[in-house]
Amino acid sequence: MNKALFAALDMLESTKGIPKAYMYEKLEAALINAYRREMGGSTNVRVQINEEKYDFRVFKRLDIVEEVTDSVTQISLEDAKKISKKSAIGGVIEIEVKPDEFRRLSAITGKQVIVQAIREAERGMLLKEYEEKKEEVVSAVVEEIFSDTGNVKIKVGNGYATLLKNEQIPGETFEIGQHIKVYLIEVKKESKGAFATFSRVHPGLVKRLFELNIPEIADGTLVIMNIAREAGSRTKISVMSRDPNVDPIGTCVGPSNQRKAVITNELCGEKIDIIKYSESPEEYVRAALAPATVDSVEMDGEHSCKVYVAPDQLSLAIGKEGQNARLAAKLTGFKIDIKTK
Repeated sequence: MNKALFAALDMLESTKGIPKAYMYEKLEAALINAYRREMGGSTNVRVQINEEKYDFRVFKRLDIVEEVTDSVTQISLEDAKKISKKSAIGGVIEIEVKPDEFRRLSAITGKQVIVQAIREAERGMLLKEYEEKKEEVVSAVVEEIFSDTGNVKIKVGNGYATLLKNEQIPGETFEIGQHIKVYLIEVKKESKGAFATFSRVHPGLVKRLFELNIPEIADGTLVIMNIAREAGSRTKISVMSRDPNVDPIGTCVGPSNQRKAVITNELCGEKIDIIKYSESPEEYVRAALAPATVDSVEMDGEHSCKVYVAPDQLSLAIGKEGQNARLAAKLTGFKIDIKTK
């Protein structure tokens, strides 16, 4: 152990946040194991690290016995008393291993331990970092695009992850160095580190973007009640106001559509319908079918209703390939049967 190694540990603590105490613990254990392997596996060893003197000492511990049967682990009382007059049968005495006996072994082991400890600590910190960001929106940078799979390598915080093709907004393209927002769905601890699943199609991305860009949602004045999303095409989001003087739709849209536009741009132009939530099922369903104008809503069951619209509103209420009706049903939780009078 020398000054350069201690300096390396200082640097690891300051740049990567890996505590020196953690590194010392790993280094001690590895040096002990390495020495035991060198000496046949049964040697009792203690390592003492002196940070102030940039040095370490290694001691082999021997049992004091009357008759030595194993010279690797035992020492006679006569020989022990030459080292310490206080020695007694049944006790333990420590003998320092000279540096030249340990130099080659410690150099190899020290390097291996540092590399391994860095990897373990980085994996642990990355796992903690990801766990703290679970179900949150985080900023990422595009690092690499895989043309064969369509997957994208992204840098998130201090780590790297893969944005799978099926978690990307349909039709979106990326450029190296591009900054994007991703939603962290789940984190799994695996043998090689943390495995995180990021998404740009999850409804949670829309929810968090609204919270980030609309202060009234962040402070609880407005509450997001539900979201129905078909990524890349259309999202319907219902919002309730806790303050009768705050209009949920106008507040979310913002002056000159500025607030909504920021979110739409992040979602590659995805259309967003902001719906005013209502405790009245009829009013809620009516609002959810926007931009169509609904004449009337009749509840015909606990979770189903009939909606009547003018003939010129039918296609708008249903939407292209049934999307508008489908999203409205998902948003409200009602089965919606659209008819004309």
